[in-house]
Amino acid sequence: MSEPSRIAATFAELKSQHRMAFMPFVTAGDPDVGTTLALIRELSSRGVDLIEVGFPYSDPIADGPVIQASYTRALGYGLRVSDIFTGIASLTGKDNPSLPDQAASSVPPLVAMVSYAIVFRTGEETFVQQARDAGFAGLIVPDLPGDEAVDFATLVKSHGLDLVPLIAPTTPPERVERILQVAGGFIYCISVAGTTGVRDQLPDELLQQLKWLKSKTSLPLAVGFGISKPEHVETLRGLADGAIVGSAIVRQIETISNGSATKEDVLAQVGDFAARMVTTTRLPGK
Repeated sequence: MSEPSRIAATFAELKSQHRMAFMPFVTAGDPDVGTTLALIRELSSRGVDLIEVGFPYSDPIADGPVIQASYTRALGYGLRVSDIFTGIASLTGKDNPSLPDQAASSVPPLVAMVSYAIVFRTGEETFVQQARDAGFAGLIVPDLPGDEAVDFATLVKSHGLDLVPLIAPTTPPERVERILQVAGGFIYCISVAGTTGVRDQLPDELLQQLKWLKSKTSLPLAVGFGISKPEHVETLRGLADGAIVGSAIVRQIETISNGSATKEDVLAQVGDFAARMVTTTRLPGK
């Protein structure tokens, strides 16, 4: 029997602790790779469970204006895919084969959010190998339909990574069941139809979909798009296994680029926010 993936092992451990996962999103290269690595270190030190790393792309399909702007900034600074892999490898210790486990143990599983256009341009086999070698634990490819990703999912799994699918409230049930057949790690449940961004409350339709998904798969369910405060996590308690926060953090990082705050202050503020969200994921009475 094969060993569980890093993502699966993380969710299993959290379940044993009666906790939900907290997964922040960061944009690689905004304002530079060094800051991204410092941000991941800060988040790791605050006890986050997984980290989603966005690969900037000129035409993202699901990201709201805050994350789109961060992608534009990173690309404007001349960011390359190879820069991301090199930076992540230095963070996880994969650039130093003599110390592969020591560095990786201090960083939670990293999940790449990447457009299939980038994967295709690099070459599927090459990209997946580079992601694995850099220390990524999984991939989210939002513009590759999950029910059409059988071959790519097989390739990803063969390299020990998970291909995490996105399921929206508007995804038809029959299509969801096809997506679940190729899913790995966890299911990224989009809270609302549309793009990412901060919202005041989560829709009732999401809660009903989570209940239905629980009856269809044993994979953990993590909710993203619009999660930005502890009250949202409270709403998900008992229905979802994780919460993903993106725009609320990326907006704070933007203040480094525009010069309205120092890097040190912003990293501390993001760290404090992450710590509060991590505390919220602990289930009460356990």
